[in-house]
Amino acid sequence: MKLINCIIVDDEPQARKMMEAFVSQIRGWTILRVCSNAIEAFEALQTFNVDVIFLDIKMPIITGIDFLKSLKNPPLVIFTTAYNKYAMDGYELNVVDYLLKPISMHRLLQAAEKVAERMESKQVQSPVEQRPELSYMFVKHENKLIKINFSDIRYIEGMQNFVHIHLPEKSYLITQTMKSLEDLLPASSFTRVQKSYIVSMEAITAVFGNTIEIGTIQIPIGSNYKAEFMSRIDK
Repeated sequence: MKLINCIIVDDEPQARKMMEAFVSQIRGWTILRVCSNAIEAFEALQTFNVDVIFLDIKMPIITGIDFLKSLKNPPLVIFTTAYNKYAMDGYELNVVDYLLKPISMHRLLQAAEKVAERMESKQVQSPVEQRPELSYMFVKHENKLIKINFSDIRYIEGMQNFVHIHLPEKSYLITQTMKSLEDLLPASSFTRVQKSYIVSMEAITAVFGNTIEIGTIQIPIGSNYKAEFMSRIDK
């Protein structure tokens, strides 16, 4: 039997307790974390290998719908909400199920069966495969999830355990790996030019020798990355 790891995301304490009590009774399911908002859920996804999110929709800071849209490769999602008016959003985002509160154990078990079917099917497409390419991402910065448009990013600089995202007028220092950010960025617009730098192809103003110029900033090209980088600009 396939073991299923999940997180619960809901801003209502009573709803979190109820879902935790119900889900803990399903054989083979493990609750990795119970979150009160999207920021905590974002951290959980960075920490654990999550198969399923039980996701409330109306939450502070960022709604469940916006949070799901911000994820490039989301796990399977089950919406849990007191409102039926978001059912079409759930359908468009290809969520596994849409549970209306108060949620019964019987209804939760039906959702769990749908999850099992999704995970067993080899022909299932993930939500991101059915949605257009995103033009933005959300990153955690000072207890907020900040929306950053890819078109605004000039370059990204790795600094030990942190990453510095440079925009035209500001920059954000976040706790995230270069690899995880590289996976989020569209490969057609960004390229890694050395271990510590990812640059926007659009932002490059000049290239000379082993150096990339972005405005007044000069970034050296690593020897292991030069051939691939040059193949992108020699077209």
